[in-house]
Amino acid sequence: MSVTERITNFVVRTLFRIILRVDTSPLRKIPSRGPGILLSNHVSNLEGPLLYVFLSPRHATALGKIELWQNRVTRFFMETWDVIPLHRGAVDGQAMRRCLAALAEGQFVGIAAEGTRSRNGILRQGQPGAPVLATRANVPIYPIAHRGLHNVASNLRRMRRTRVSIRVGRPFYLRKPGNGTITRTDRARMVDEMMFQLAILLPEHLRGRYADLAQMTTDYIEYAQVS
Repeated sequence: MSVTERITNFVVRTLFRIILRVDTSPLRKIPSRGPGILLSNHVSNLEGPLLYVFLSPRHATALGKIELWQNRVTRFFMETWDVIPLHRGAVDGQAMRRCLAALAEGQFVGIAAEGTRSRNGILRQGQPGAPVLATRANVPIYPIAHRGLHNVASNLRRMRRTRVSIRVGRPFYLRKPGNGTITRTDRARMVDEMMFQLAILLPEHLRGRYADLAQMTTDYIEYAQVS
């Protein structure tokens, strides 16, 4: 870790402790070493930095939309944290290769399950990127659900700290029963099963289309052994 990153992480952690009331102890469930995919809900541009600095010194990277490199301030953080740029709206082969390389090196890779922010904190439909990456790399997925970050801006205007909760679920692999070629239908079912693993960590009113847990299946999920 470079001196620049150490200083940046210290400053960002300090700022979070000032503006947030957050218990980060659930992140201890994440192993000290990878590889693995950190799958989270996406309600703010703050959850990536929050998870990154409080998971440190674990070796981790994440996917970030390419637009974040167009601003000098956000580009500084992206480059300091070695975030992988992602061109949204199309298959980004280069980003996929970089993610696979990071996983092969034993890193964690953070992915926002929904692909775009939920402005009200309600879980949106999942996207197929995580299942493709997880099945190609054969690594566990760690579901991380947080709530409260979408209230930060309004609370800052009132000079209030924001209460943020973090929950970490059971790690799991995505695998097709009986193996075989993974089809588009398989991926769609994997996405839903993956998203339900996030949904069960959230209160019902924030689960969105995954609110009815009676529809949850685990046909493509193999829970990892936790030591």
